[in-house]
Amino acid sequence: QVQLVESGGGLAQAGDSLRLSCAASGRPLSTTKMGWFRRAPGKEREFVASIRWTGPYIYYAESVKGRFTISGDNAKLTVALQMNSLKPEDTAIYYCALGSRSEWHTWGQGTQVTVSS
Repeated sequence: QVQLVESGGGLAQAGDSLRLSCAASGRPLSTTKMGWFRRAPGKEREFVASIRWTGPYIYYAESVKGRFTISGDNAKLTVALQMNSLKPEDTAIYYCALGSRSEWHTWGQGTQVTVSS
C-alpha cells in the first residue's frame, strides 16, 4: 500500500516563502503524475500544481502562477512545492497527491499552511 507523507507546512507572513515536500512509500502500479491540492477554510479542495513525468508537463492554478514552483523526482516518487510571495489567501491545508493518467488515486494526510497579513 502506497502512502504519501507531506512536510514543510507552518506559519508565514505575507511575502514570505515556504517549501512543501512529499515522499511516497512503496511503489503503486500506476504512477503518471504527482501534484498538490489545497483546501481553504470553508472552501472546496482545489488544484494547485502538478507534474506529469512524461515530458515533463507542469501545470499550475492561475492563482499561484509565477509564485509557486513544483518539482519532482519520478525515480524517488517525491514532489516539492516552493511557495514564494505568500498571500493570506494561500492559507489552507495542502495535500500531496499521486495519480494515474485518468485519476488522482492516492492522497497524503495534509499539511497546514497559514499566512498572516
